[in-house]
Amino acid sequence: MPESNAEIARRGYEAIARGDVDAIVDLLHPEVKWHGGDPSAPGACRDRNEALQFMASRTVPRGVGELVEIVDAGEQVVVIMRPLSTTSDASLVANLTTFRDGKVIEMVHYPGPDDAQAAAGIRRASRR
Repeated sequence: MPESNAEIARRGYEAIARGDVDAIVDLLHPEVKWHGGDPSAPGACRDRNEALQFMASRTVPRGVGELVEIVDAGEQVVVIMRPLSTTSDASLVANLTTFRDGKVIEMVHYPGPDDAQAAAGIRRASRR
């Protein structure tokens, strides 16, 4: 049985949390984009190498925060995280991760889970 996109996202997040950036190389499409809503903005990652460099710079020793939930929306997955600097659910952030043929093609960072879920077409009760 093929691995679901949610399972791939969880495996990738757990690898990054361990500081194992090399473990996710094959999960990312070579042309993966990672940004906060504008793929041409300064600081946006425009390919796999830039995304891997960014992840490597953010994991050790600071960590990546706590994984709170992964919401499967088919070709998209919402990854909800709690930053290391807080224990409050009011501070949760999320990435909307889009897959193509089992590879991550785009990650868009959102300041809150509700925004990411809305972008994925998921309607859920607010956490806040």
